Amino acid sequence: MNNNRFRIYPSILTADLGKLDKQISTAEEYGVDGFHIDVMDGQFVPPITFGPIIISHIRKITKLPIDIHMMVIDPDRYFDELIDAGADSITIHYESTPDFDNTINKLTSLNVESSVAINPNTSLTSVQNYLAEINQLLIMSVNPGYGGQKFIPSSINKIESAKSLIDQLNLSTKIQVDGGINSNTISNVFTAGADIVVAGSAIYNEMNDIETSIKTLKDSIILWIY
Repeated sequence: MNNNRFRIYPSILTADLGKLDKQISTAEEYGVDGFHIDVMDGQFVPPITFGPIIISHIRKITKLPIDIHMMVIDPDRYFDELIDAGADSITIHYESTPDFDNTINKLTSLNVESSVAINPNTSLTSVQNYLAEINQLLIMSVNPGYGGQKFIPSSINKIESAKSLIDQLNLSTKIQVDGGINSNTISNVFTAGADIVVAGSAIYNEMNDIETSIKTLKDSIILWIY
């Protein structure tokens, strides 16, 4: 979008892998701000998805930020591989490891932007002490693991609370929101305080081409601004 305040990252989870190169280059052409890649291990969530080989391939296609969302048990095992593959930022789930302090300390020591995700049932207070250490907080507005879910309305309150806390602490931590983002929800999410939204089926779908889908999301933001 070429706007530092409102950023859209397509989720590769819903892309057509048979046309991946074209779908990434088209989305970039029409003004997205980065790409969100879900790395799932089949344990933290049931599906198994992308690994370093796919990420490395995507790195060759785009110069935009590659945002890795790890839905993986004990994610620190894979940090180095993901960074070597081209990750610009790595998100780990607060719920994914019993030794979260050690895991987040390792992540923040690496040459990559650090991010923490919380599930819909996880309270903001669980991670508030880490906000000063990380670059981004990811608020899940659906349950993790599957695309195409409906936005959970109570997520708005969590976004607002996170934004208020970050402002009170005078931090620069960004807020990303993932799940159920479409033309009906995007403006409310940004109003609540989000900086980045992840949009999967709202961009990669069978109803519209990628250009039309991105334009629809952007138009929803423009209508809200003005």
